[in-house]
Amino acid sequence: MSKIRVLLLTNRDSDNVGDQIIEATVISLIKGVFANLGVAADGFEISSRAAGIISRAYMRTRDEALLESARKSISEADVIVFGGAPLFNYAYQDFYLRTIITLELAQEYNVPVIFSSIGVEPFNAENPKSMRLKEALALPVVRQITTRDDFDSLQKYVEGTDTVIAHVSDPAVFADIVFDKHPVKAPPKPAPSFAYRVKRRLKRIARQVLRRSTPAKVASVPSQPVATAVPARKRVGLVVTRAGIFKANGIEFNEAAQRTFWLEVAALLEERGYDYRFFTTGHFSDEVFLEAMVRESGLPANKAAITINSPEELVAELKACAGVIAYRLHASITSFAYEIPSVGLSWNFKVPYFYESVGHGDRALDHTHWNAAEVVDALEKAMGEGVHKDEAFLMSVYDTLFTGLKAIVAPKSERKPFTYAELQTNLPRYGGTSLALYREKMRRKLRRTYEEYQKHYTYVMDNEARKQSTAQ
Repeated sequence: MSKIRVLLLTNRDSDNVGDQIIEATVISLIKGVFANLGVAADGFEISSRAAGIISRAYMRTRDEALLESARKSISEADVIVFGGAPLFNYAYQDFYLRTIITLELAQEYNVPVIFSSIGVEPFNAENPKSMRLKEALALPVVRQITTRDDFDSLQKYVEGTDTVIAHVSDPAVFADIVFDKHPVKAPPKPAPSFAYRVKRRLKRIARQVLRRSTPAKVASVPSQPVATAVPARKRVGLVVTRAGIFKANGIEFNEAAQRTFWLEVAALLEERGYDYRFFTTGHFSDEVFLEAMVRESGLPANKAAITINSPEELVAELKACAGVIAYRLHASITSFAYEIPSVGLSWNFKVPYFYESVGHGDRALDHTHWNAAEVVDALEKAMGEGVHKDEAFLMSVYDTLFTGLKAIVAPKSERKPFTYAELQTNLPRYGGTSLALYREKMRRKLRRTYEEYQKHYTYVMDNEARKQSTAQ
């Protein structure tokens, strides 16, 4: 019997480690589904590719030869799962076009498609991009779409079809399970020999005799008070973002404003007795902002982690915190998974959608509340209340994925989805970032950094040339 072949499409190639956490948790959830269905580990395979499986070179040239790799991957799959990526983005990205072409190829090869916990941009009947996406989503191969945010828009995207839809949790809510290893039991020790047991018994008797015959020591000086350790200050994680993200989302909040905001937050935290640490979720442009802020403000080096390049590094930073203030959504979601209270600074609709979905809507603050006093007050309130987890909502991403995959790969199965307790035990753990994979991530990140540098340099030089031309 041939293996069931799953083509998983995520933002796995993103420098944003939050996307890498999504990939790892989705892979674990899919493996959990197959175990749940009774499919042996060697009965399926997951090929994880970037959601942008349609290359930028093809998008630019429309050279059919550049589709060969995507065609091969899609034609060989038994099911395609889009996992946790912002696949409907059309406002200032071309992701929606690449999603459409992927769906058209899936239809050509009759490969069923599941969208699991994806990001959805608002539906707009007046926007031709949005309407073109709606047409593609009506293709018969699209079996199920679940979203982590804009369910109202999703309903409009599939209006007139019988596609199954749902509002579900983000896969990263299982990060605490997927990234925490099962405790390793020590192998049982062999039973000691008879001679060894006799020798040990004689030593024990000898020690007892010596204790009885030794007089108790009398202290010759008054006892001194024992120094008590100073309790460590609670650490607050401060997760920055890139300078231009606000303008792209219609918010007047430039680089200088973000820098001033963070320095005031840090000062207020120290005043209230907290430790703090700045870090990013790994995107190189976020790191550029943080490095410049640390260098120019004179912050101590131990107050910032400039580079984050793997899920383990981000998880470690978050787990060291008692609370988190974050611009990046998946810092908030992963904090939630580990029951670390957080405040999300909302620069687009996705941030409040998440906080509202987990019952903590008051912890998402829009730009009108981005001042140190309000934000720190909100975090202290969150830390006092803790994190509430609704198991039924957490399970929604797994339950729908189970139902969707079962209908495609095991339609006659009578198995039911795992309970939350069963899933905690049965979800495969993340195997870790190997040295080879770490190097691959770094090469990709450095290449993109250099490409952005080239763009910036070209932009600056073109502007300078225009100024000189105007002056002449």
